[in-house]
Amino acid sequence: MELADLLRALANERRLQILTWLKDPRAHFPPQVDGDLVDDGVCAIFLAEKLGVSQPTLSEHMRLLVAAGVVKATRIKQWTFYKRDEARIAEAMRSIADQV
Repeated sequence: MELADLLRALANERRLQILTWLKDPRAHFPPQVDGDLVDDGVCAIFLAEKLGVSQPTLSEHMRLLVAAGVVKATRIKQWTFYKRDEARIAEAMRSIADQV
């Protein structure tokens, strides 16, 4: 993971909000029919609705978070679910502390 890519991904209020919601998905999203909120992640539809953006806009935000390594994407049926990658987030925080 490149530090510049990580910082670019985190330099957006909406992406930071998504990461905050994904930290405690049960507190921020209703139960899902497919996929567990914690084990599988949150469905992209719920994220787009809560953020108030279109699916393509959410997809771009999530593409950057996945590329930065702080979020994992999982396909279940026709849906994409997102969850935080806590190990990568911890690694990223150490990298920031070491380099900045």
